[in-house]
Amino acid sequence: MPRSQQSPKPLDKISIYIPQKKADKNVIERLRKLGQKKDRSVNYMVVEAIIQYLNREEKKA
Repeated sequence: MPRSQQSPKPLDKISIYIPQKKADKNVIERLRKLGQKKDRSVNYMVVEAIIQYLNREEKKA
């Protein structure tokens, strides 16, 4: 099957860009510190936050 007709591969990696306006909020450092306190990785917490956001927003739709 030609590549253009194949099902897309599931997205398993993302990267984020923190806009300059938000940089002063120390997002990454805060995530690292919270992750250490909770014994969780930054990745785990970000994925959990995305899932919670999607669940909340999908209920509104």
